[in-house]
Amino acid sequence: MRLMIKGGRIIDPVNSIDLVGDILVEDGLVQEISPAIRTKKAEVLDANGKIVCPGFIDMHVHLREPGFEYKEDIASGTRAAAVGGFTTVCCMPNTNPVIDNGAVAAFVCSRARQVGVVNVFPIGSITKKQQGTEISEMADLVQAGCVAVSDDGRPVMNAEIMRRALEYSRMFDIPVISHCEDLDLSEDGQMHEGFYSTLYGLKGIPAAAEEVMVARDILLAETTKSRVHFAHISTRGSVELIKMAKRKGLAVTCEVTPHHLTLTDEMVRDYDPDTKVNPPLRSREDVEALRQGLIEGVIDCIVTDHAPHEVEAKDCEYNLASCGISGLETAVAVILNDLVNSGIVDISDVVRLMSVNPANILKLDRGNLAPGKVADITILDLELERRVEPSRFLSKGKNNPFKGRVLKGWPWATIVRGRLVAYNGKLVV
Repeated sequence: MRLMIKGGRIIDPVNSIDLVGDILVEDGLVQEISPAIRTKKAEVLDANGKIVCPGFIDMHVHLREPGFEYKEDIASGTRAAAVGGFTTVCCMPNTNPVIDNGAVAAFVCSRARQVGVVNVFPIGSITKKQQGTEISEMADLVQAGCVAVSDDGRPVMNAEIMRRALEYSRMFDIPVISHCEDLDLSEDGQMHEGFYSTLYGLKGIPAAAEEVMVARDILLAETTKSRVHFAHISTRGSVELIKMAKRKGLAVTCEVTPHHLTLTDEMVRDYDPDTKVNPPLRSREDVEALRQGLIEGVIDCIVTDHAPHEVEAKDCEYNLASCGISGLETAVAVILNDLVNSGIVDISDVVRLMSVNPANILKLDRGNLAPGKVADITILDLELERRVEPSRFLSKGKNNPFKGRVLKGWPWATIVRGRLVAYNGKLVV
């Protein structure tokens, strides 16, 4: 099968490509990139006025399968990813059973091949059953297809366990993804600790609950000479700590979510449970620091932390609601609307943050449009305007704080291994 993508602005930072031209795809691989490819027999996708880039990779999603299919499953989650502009997703291990052994990891990979419409790579748990007391069998996890380990949703509170996990991970050259939260400091917290938590009468979660764990794991990364990736950082202090670690040459990377880049704790004023996330929405000062971290290159990736929930988990009192945002279908649009079209970051930087860097961190053969590479391609329309309507989400989770907003800039087409899977907001497979 041949596909010709014609007339788009092609951005590929890895190969220093930024030109208006054509891409020829054949048998799932990129065959040629040129300002003008002479007519060949192929299906033509006219990308005039669009941005054509390596497929976006979301290295932090919750697909919920196995065990919590009423919230999401691999079929629904990958369909949401496709219309959201993602060609690859990495799913977190807080399933039931936990992805803490090769059998569960192999099940996820097999299920993804059967029903998934985008690439799926599992992330195994650092500790057995995510209980923080005994390290998982990383060798089995890696052999079964895991590309990293994390106890996401639960921090590894025991520093000795975390140290040994970091040492063990070096054998497989995989990153340990750290969920930075000191549970003693965050216990029973509902939102960011500050002016608005006092005003709204909700127990706060201090920035220090995140930052003390970031500091601890930086020290452990230095001690063990291992790779640590910090999940969903949310505070100015975390940015400063990671900046210092990088200046020292430590192997640390980090990610941030669209909601932490664009929303503040003031939004909790209506007690809408869709604004309840972990880590919580932070102060305006924190948001500005995160944005500056993007500009300076301190922050490596933008991820969704896609956390879909059933209606009952969110349609309740704020203090009883589950944390999380169903973000796969709005993440790219939020970034394009709030950061790119507003001039805060350049579109080429977004390609690095959402494609090139995640591929490098996880050592995936993606994020690159060179001839011979897998044809995973995301096409963006920076002028397209659309209203966020969660009722139309392909994800089972409708919990999204951007509901009702009109955003300018959306994914226009998603191509996975040379196959068009989503087009203009609709699934086509």
